[in-house]
Amino acid sequence: MKGINFLHNLYQNICKDTGGQNESSKLIVVVRFLTLTMTLYSLINSFLFLSLSHIGGMILCQVSMVLFIAIFALSYYSPTFISFCILNIYILVWIIFNIIMFGWNIGVQHFIITLLVLCFFAKYRHETAKIIYSLALCALRICLYYYCLKNSPVILLVSGVNNAFQIVNTLAIFWTTALIAYIFSTDTQTLEGKLIEYNEQLKQQANIDPLTGLHNRRSTMEYLDHLLHAPSHQISICMCDIDFFKHVNDTYGHDVGDTVLKKISETFQTELPDNTFLSRWGGEEFLIIFPESNGDKAHIALETLRHKIKAIAFDGGSESFSVSMTFGLVEYDFRSDLTTILKEADKKLYFGKESGRDRIIF
Repeated sequence: MKGINFLHNLYQNICKDTGGQNESSKLIVVVRFLTLTMTLYSLINSFLFLSLSHIGGMILCQVSMVLFIAIFALSYYSPTFISFCILNIYILVWIIFNIIMFGWNIGVQHFIITLLVLCFFAKYRHETAKIIYSLALCALRICLYYYCLKNSPVILLVSGVNNAFQIVNTLAIFWTTALIAYIFSTDTQTLEGKLIEYNEQLKQQANIDPLTGLHNRRSTMEYLDHLLHAPSHQISICMCDIDFFKHVNDTYGHDVGDTVLKKISETFQTELPDNTFLSRWGGEEFLIIFPESNGDKAHIALETLRHKIKAIAFDGGSESFSVSMTFGLVEYDFRSDLTTILKEADKKLYFGKESGRDRIIF
């Protein structure tokens, strides 16, 4: 438990933001994690040199370790960008020094890639400075390569030792690069996910009626246009509305009227087939689309729905009441355009109203 608390406190201290205004809190976290990684890396290398009885190499690694610890401590007292620059400069000096001392084969030159990745993540915009710094890093690597071709290292290491340092360096480089990418990309991925969710919400708000949860007229027109463009099944379309709904609003109030609309919409969803497309066409008027039903099959489903709706008892405060609905049903003839078929459904709806309401006209 104490160990967990210690690690938690250490992590909190590493993430402590001491940056100034408009400075990235993530950058200082990366700087600290990098300095700790390089400290551990130097410690491991010092043990490798110690196992080889190479006292000079061990001392050099320990000096590097102390300097990395100093940069870590400095990050709590200096502005974030200053700490970032000091770390970059020291790693560059450290790379050059190690190449001169131990040669190209130990692989420290690959830490230039880590600095390159850090450069592009560290600051927002500043593209010109990033490009110049990248070119400078590339030029440095080329210069170090040609230096090693013409000069022998100060301290010669046998091939087996070089291979050991190559493995340690490779692990350190992969870890530091992955660490930088992870810390800087986490929020980006989270924000991208939130943006996708937000766009879905906007799409839903644009397509869904907020009161009933049914599709609105806009999304219904898009669906119908797509459905009738190349129909592969029989399609039936029903225009319907609540009988005497104005009387409900006038007698019991608009809140009760809204309750009626929501309850009827819920009844649509529970009583009609799952693939039925349900839409609030406007006010108390609805459009029901049966994408794989002929008129007879749709008529049976609507007849059951009509009786279910009449059986609902609504609370009007001083009394309960019920409502009925009138339906105008058409079966798509595979020839008419969208406007024509909607007019036909609307015409049958109004014929049903003139004939006494509470019925299905097909």
